[in-house]
Amino acid sequence: MGILIKLPIFTNPVPAPQPGENAAILYREIVRLLKTIGENDDFVFGMVTYLVLFTQALQLNSLINKNRMMQRVNFLPATAYLVITSLIPEWNHFSAPLLVNTLVLLIFYSLFKISNQYSIKGTVFNIGVAIGISSFIFFPAVILFAWLIFALLVMRSVKINEWLICLLGVTAPYYFYAAYLFFSDSWSWDHLFQPIIVAMPTPGKSLWLAFSGILLIIPFLIGGYFVQENLRKMLIQVRKNWSLMLIYLLFALLIPFLNNRAEGFENWILIIVPFAAFHACTYLYPPQRWIPVVVFWLSIAFILIYQYGGPGWS
Repeated sequence: MGILIKLPIFTNPVPAPQPGENAAILYREIVRLLKTIGENDDFVFGMVTYLVLFTQALQLNSLINKNRMMQRVNFLPATAYLVITSLIPEWNHFSAPLLVNTLVLLIFYSLFKISNQYSIKGTVFNIGVAIGISSFIFFPAVILFAWLIFALLVMRSVKINEWLICLLGVTAPYYFYAAYLFFSDSWSWDHLFQPIIVAMPTPGKSLWLAFSGILLIIPFLIGGYFVQENLRKMLIQVRKNWSLMLIYLLFALLIPFLNNRAEGFENWILIIVPFAAFHACTYLYPPQRWIPVVVFWLSIAFILIYQYGGPGWS
């Protein structure tokens, strides 16, 4: 099923990305490296995009199952991730926010285990480094440092030294990149930091996108209802994990408004991790089994009609 709903990535691949001068340095280098792999850039980027999406789906599935955030082990989070990313064409393009999602999932792995650790200095430093690297791929991701502060407040008592260590981790990649620029005689503040510009995204309007939004939001609300209904049956640690998901979603919703230069929903893919987690609960918890069946197959039918009977992913 995962290959079926992602088939247009290979049969009708979008042109290889062309990062502008304002794109983050690490993303530009990744694109340049991939363009040296083969002659057919479109196929190479399509293949890498599929592998990244599939890997992220498995990452999320492992994250949910290992932390017992649902009643039983299953593959519903991975399924939800692949289905949701197929609702919007731009979420199947090779982009900087898509790559950042991989680091976000790794950050969740670390955050979910810090409440049981006596000393977390090394862990929070590594989390900070991951956020710093994320901003070198997609600069607006630097706002995730604010999310991390809230996450530490939820998971542990206030310890200023842990916050400072986390800040040190965030700035570490900038320190080493600044040293590289200095010793290579390329020093410039513009090379090191991008200006933060707040702008309204322009996603466009169509009935297809409206229906995609419905299939995205309604299962999310249903899943949220059932998570709330089962909170009293969950361990305190699991409750905190779900809280982190929601807090992250609030910050991820702000990112498309920062340095937005792309039309469409490309920058909104950072919201997918919590959405897929709650969609998975929609597939699992309802006592009326027709609800998840209808939601899933309606989504699959819409995706296939969108791809082959509608405007497609071109």
